[in-house]
Amino acid sequence: MTTGEATTTKPLWLSIEEACLGLAPEDLSGANLEATVQSVAAKLDEAGYNVSKNGGNLVDLRLALAEMAKAGKPLMQDLNAAIAAFSLDDVTAPFETADKLINEIGATWPSFKLARCRPEVIRILEERKLELLIEKARGLAGDEGIELLLNEAVDHEVIISAMEITAEKLKEVIDAVAKRRAERKRVEGLIEKVGDKSDVEKVKFLFENNVAEPLVLELAGVDQGAIDGAKKAMEEELKEKQRLAEEEAARKKAEAEGPSLDAISPEEMLEHIEAIREIMEFSDKENEIRTMCEQSGLPKSLVDIAVSDPGKLDELEKEAGG
Repeated sequence: MTTGEATTTKPLWLSIEEACLGLAPEDLSGANLEATVQSVAAKLDEAGYNVSKNGGNLVDLRLALAEMAKAGKPLMQDLNAAIAAFSLDDVTAPFETADKLINEIGATWPSFKLARCRPEVIRILEERKLELLIEKARGLAGDEGIELLLNEAVDHEVIISAMEITAEKLKEVIDAVAKRRAERKRVEGLIEKVGDKSDVEKVKFLFENNVAEPLVLELAGVDQGAIDGAKKAMEEELKEKQRLAEEEAARKKAEAEGPSLDAISPEEMLEHIEAIREIMEFSDKENEIRTMCEQSGLPKSLVDIAVSDPGKLDELEKEAGG
């Protein structure tokens, strides 16, 4: 379970305990003990540790072998089993977990309680946490796993390797996360502006400022009822705006078309007919006649007659006293 960049960077106590993993109970019996001490010391010497010719280091080795003989098993057997059994929740706080683990295992192996062991135990727990984070990240859909590791401040090179992605892909996710964080900050600022308003008014304000519904629910502290209430209020406002817009459009259209025939006075009728006839002298094409009449502000009701039944203009002119 334990790892290290190189044997010489690993503390001696841990290398000793790992060496004990390969020993059998008979290796620690009275007749075989000294040979085992010398054999393990030689292997540690080869790995870069000075054990055979260092009295203190040799004492540490003998102490570890004595504790193993008393317990009937290697310390690393219990340590590795405990580490392997941890869930992600168990290693969320490596420092606290390390203290608990040291106390539990130290009940059988007193030397494990020495201060020298704690930094390495914390490192092992942090490695286990990273393993579990990567395992969880690989099981998430889309980019959620990458985001999980980013949120846990995992080194970018580790993320690229663990998730088997390119540096470009990682940057894409980083940019997306940054964009969402900026949006959250914007929304939090908007919420501050309407902190004294009702929930419906808050939601309405946020919707009007283009905040997505999931973010409203998450950050504004409102329930679905407020969301529904705001939507209903906005629908009613929209309908009213649409009604007013339609009325205004109809008014402008009527204004542009001018009065109906029965609303035109005899004097105006004669003037309009004269103007239409002048226009019709320039062109006999309906679209051109209509365009020029519209530009001259002539009533559409009269223009329609002029292009569809020009002879009726004479009747209208006669009725108007012309």
